[in-house]
Amino acid sequence: MTLPRSVHAVSLGLSIFADALRDQGVDVAEVDWRPPAGGDPELLAPLTRLWGEHGDRVAAANDEAMSRMEGCVPQAVTVAPARAVVPGLREGLLLHSGPPIEFARVCDPQRRALTAAVVFEGWAPDRESAERLLAGGEIALEPGNAHDHVGPMTGVCSPSMPVWVVEADSVRAYSTLNEGPGRTLWFGVGDDEAVERLRFFRDVLGPTLARLLDHRGPVDVLGLAAQGLNMGDELHMRSQATGNLLIRDLLSAFAALGGEAAAQFIAGNHHFFLNLTMAGCKCASLAASGVEGSSVVALMSRNGTDMALQLSGLPGRWFTAPAAPVQDTLLREGFTSDDAALDIGDSAVIECCGLGGMALAAAPAVAAFFGGDAAAATARTELMAEICVARSQRFAIGARGTPLGIDARLVAELEIAPQITTGVLHASSGAGQIGAGVAHQPLEPFQAAVLALDAALSAQSP
Repeated sequence: MTLPRSVHAVSLGLSIFADALRDQGVDVAEVDWRPPAGGDPELLAPLTRLWGEHGDRVAAANDEAMSRMEGCVPQAVTVAPARAVVPGLREGLLLHSGPPIEFARVCDPQRRALTAAVVFEGWAPDRESAERLLAGGEIALEPGNAHDHVGPMTGVCSPSMPVWVVEADSVRAYSTLNEGPGRTLWFGVGDDEAVERLRFFRDVLGPTLARLLDHRGPVDVLGLAAQGLNMGDELHMRSQATGNLLIRDLLSAFAALGGEAAAQFIAGNHHFFLNLTMAGCKCASLAASGVEGSSVVALMSRNGTDMALQLSGLPGRWFTAPAAPVQDTLLREGFTSDDAALDIGDSAVIECCGLGGMALAAAPAVAAFFGGDAAAATARTELMAEICVARSQRFAIGARGTPLGIDARLVAELEIAPQITTGVLHASSGAGQIGAGVAHQPLEPFQAAVLALDAALSAQSP
């Protein structure tokens, strides 16, 4: 037998084996292999069934969910008072971001926003009285998503607030108007300045936008987003270019109808299109929901206390874990991570539709928030592709679609959590936004969703 003159090895798993071979002069190709789901036996059996016994059914359901999501073409048709259009929103009820929560567990930024909304509605004369009403349950709290409403950060919506009305075929979604920078409710500031801005929205901006849309006609929300994606936006943390496209579309209506105060506000608010993106993505999420057997994540939401998700195949059922801190942050001078609130907002619906953290490669400027460059942004987009079932036909960066359809099975198996590009609020002082970053979601809700989907499909098997 002739011994080989040289040895080439492939090492899977622990790098200690590859290091030992290299020390002996061996050429090593190292494969970053690890046991699926960290070797957790409680997850391995369900995952095996979801890829094996139930695999064809799940794959077909996921294809259907993606077809529905991509085929949804949301149109902004008007702006109206929330009480007139949001289903189930009544006097004495406030909507908030994230899954259901009782007032005693509400985080400080959301608490400030809720009390300010009570004052804005005239249900209490001051914030102290408002907090007593909320604590006593005399004013009810429900998740906006339960009413087809999505709001960024604190996500508070009350009956008098104007909302975007966005619809596609048989689905309709709503979102408040983006309040812009400074001392605002969505940033967890509930002072007089924040309330005064809401009055401007109610009395001026909302009615003006309704007239503009009536004159101009519906706006193709995700069509504009697809254009903005190739102009440097990822549509979550950055949407300046897409906002400018919206202004262009409304320009003739402004010229015909006037509305200087509204135009000035929109032009000065770089996040104005964010809420429209959210409502458009909520429409797509609703369209993709209810496909029996699908492991696609149709919805993710956070309230600064809890993070939760829903699967397309298990509509209306929340899978919940403690909210994560926002990592990879760039904070304003004078603030540290100890000042930061936990991840908050309904805006992660954007990532469910292939934008935001799924599309970082389109927005190298956002990479600066986590100390990276264009290559790092592209690498993060490709990492997200590992946990998605498809590439978007609607949202393309160059010639390649963004990762689309977060698959709970892949998240649980690979232990790669979705990344959300988002703002950072102060945890306790009412200072508002103190920075921005990337929030990596907890694995537990995805693992719980896998167990539940397997149980549902196994119960139907003969």
